[in-house]
Amino acid sequence: MKTFIYFLTFLTCASILWAEDDICALTRSDNLPKEVLEGASDSYFEGYIQALVDLHYYEYQVVVIVKDKVVWLANLPKNELLAKSIKSFVKDVPGVKEVKILDGIPPKEMAEREKYVDRPHVKGIWFPQNTELFLPLIADPRQVINSIGYRGGDKVIGKKAVAVSLGADFPIFRWLEVLPWKGDLQISIESGIWSVFNLDPKPNYNGGTALVNTDFYVAIPLSYAVNKWSFRFRIYHLSSHLGDEFLVDHPGYHRVNPSYEAVDFFFSYQANDILRLYGGPGLILHSDKSFDMDHAYVEYGTEARFAGSKFDYHKLYGTFFAAIHFRNWQMDHWYFDGTYALGYEWSNLKNVGRRIRLFAEAHHGYSLEGQFMKDKTSYGSIKLAYGF
Repeated sequence: MKTFIYFLTFLTCASILWAEDDICALTRSDNLPKEVLEGASDSYFEGYIQALVDLHYYEYQVVVIVKDKVVWLANLPKNELLAKSIKSFVKDVPGVKEVKILDGIPPKEMAEREKYVDRPHVKGIWFPQNTELFLPLIADPRQVINSIGYRGGDKVIGKKAVAVSLGADFPIFRWLEVLPWKGDLQISIESGIWSVFNLDPKPNYNGGTALVNTDFYVAIPLSYAVNKWSFRFRIYHLSSHLGDEFLVDHPGYHRVNPSYEAVDFFFSYQANDILRLYGGPGLILHSDKSFDMDHAYVEYGTEARFAGSKFDYHKLYGTFFAAIHFRNWQMDHWYFDGTYALGYEWSNLKNVGRRIRLFAEAHHGYSLEGQFMKDKTSYGSIKLAYGF
């Protein structure tokens, strides 16, 4: 376990020294009809690129202007990660000589397009789907995502176990260019379920696999993003329920109700194309009397993505990642609790959108499963996940 942790920490720290531009440049040119674009007029080229940008980044009214195959982009989002993703996307279109950013005032040779560039901006958008303002925390064991994983060595749940999660963030409305910093603000509803199954329960009166615990979660997150920064304020409820098979195998087991409501406030800083840092405090507002919980906690971590590449046949982006998530909860006497992830992810767009992840995970600290969350444990797992 310690060797794995040291290795993962080394990879994360080493990524800081990695060049900010990918060594293996990712392109989208294989997806686009080179024959059609070669020799196309600027107006055709402009309309084609505008349609592509609107298709993949429709949350933002990005304006595309083309002159002599040089592309000017206006009205880019203030979120630096999204802006870089859009610029990279356009740069990979066959025939594009150069991509420049237009800061509200068109160049002299495009003065006649001023009215188009300065078209009225939309103040907000309902149900944005393709992008997130506060990106998920990959190594967080309670990140809302769809996943399944085999877990080994967990002395609380079982030496052989399977963990399953279902859930997603459902964005409701996003305000564009708000507050003095002209960032984007979004309100969402988030819900999730986490279940763990013991594959080899002892005793085993029921026969077969035993459902040990299921956690139910619902939240209202409010997220804000500008430049390299993003923030999330969240109020949420979580409740846990022991599985029927576990209760059958443990007659007379004293069941309690670990249910609580809490708020937290997290920041995220995208230092460069590779490294991300995040963290924040939380406060438990109320917990059930049968499972009283101390109030304060803090969580923090880092993520690194490196060695990006592309798959010519499947037209996907792929990249390695390493992530570390730490938890210090008052109810655990501020004990140092860590989860470590190392794996690979695939996506259609660079830096944004939904992804499939395959990764190894190690946890050392306390269990997160319902009324067992005050028990110490360590385990390793292999997980497959889908989500942002």
